[in-house]
Amino acid sequence: MADLALELSKAAGDAGIKTVYGDPVTIEGTTLIPVALAYYGFGAGTAEGEASGSGSGGKGSGGGGGGLSIPIGAYVGKDGETHFEPNVISLLAVSIPFVWVAGNALAKLVKVLKK
Repeated sequence: MADLALELSKAAGDAGIKTVYGDPVTIEGTTLIPVALAYYGFGAGTAEGEASGSGSGGKGSGGGGGGLSIPIGAYVGKDGETHFEPNVISLLAVSIPFVWVAGNALAKLVKVLKK
């Protein structure tokens, strides 16, 4: 099991900055550095006996992981100036859950205030 944890830590360590900030690209004198929001999660576990699903009283183990990367924009550099240009479509998609929660909370607040 310790080997699994070491392998996961090696894989996750390589994915940090390389995933969030992409390689710079130069197009007609303008440099673009893509930026993304990225996160990862990993888990592992062991079980013994009938609870492991083996049915024969043996030992079981498992693990898994996953991640997500959302492009949020790019740093654009030209003529010595750098500014950030957001990816509006992905930022809108990321904000949908927040808008939904805020809308539901506002609707409940209005109902309470009407009473």
